[in-house]
Amino acid sequence: MDLTGKVAIVTGASRGIGRAIALGLARAGTHVVLAARQESLLQQVAQQARQHGVEAAIVRADLREEKEITRVIGTALERFGRLEILVNNAGLGYLKPVADLTTAEWDEMFAVNLRAVFLATRAALPHLRRAGESFVVNVASLAGKNTFVNGGGYTATKWGLRAFSQCLMLEERKHGLRVLTICPGSVDTEFGSGRATPRPPQRDIILPEDIVEAMLCALKLPQRSMISEIDIRPSNP
Repeated sequence: MDLTGKVAIVTGASRGIGRAIALGLARAGTHVVLAARQESLLQQVAQQARQHGVEAAIVRADLREEKEITRVIGTALERFGRLEILVNNAGLGYLKPVADLTTAEWDEMFAVNLRAVFLATRAALPHLRRAGESFVVNVASLAGKNTFVNGGGYTATKWGLRAFSQCLMLEERKHGLRVLTICPGSVDTEFGSGRATPRPPQRDIILPEDIVEAMLCALKLPQRSMISEIDIRPSNP
């Protein structure tokens, strides 16, 4: 895919991996629609994206609400009239023993990490099909292939996300839609317990920019080829 002039939606675009993906797409010449809950941070990312000569729109949205997701997709169509790339990146995790997880925490993880991906993808599908050459990128995790103490809720959402992505890929490839699932290990971002939490510095941890480079390589493959899943691990954990 030639990314120049394409239109992409990135959820969870205000920080971390989502921010890096949005700016990486902008550098590649892609117009971006940025969605997250913190409008001030989205404004900063949009301003940086525009420095690469592309257009950037922001949508303050709570992806737990279906009407908010519909508004994100609608913004892309109203602003640009088309959509070629959907990046489902927004996610959160309450890392606690199962015995201590509340119902509200469990429901929120599934609402953001899995249900929102389904809703956004379903709403975007008619427009992605119409593009003839399009991508859905779902940011999962190596937690979608492994389990760990205190990860009962979070890992369940990521295992589910991988299953959803694989089914979507099989269903939609005949329409020219490619589906990429990215499964990073620990990344140098603010993440944990459902809120931004500074991570202690680590010398060899994966950087958000590493995720972006892997994604761009997959997107730029000829239409005849598809990388459907990528595991990204630290070289020297």
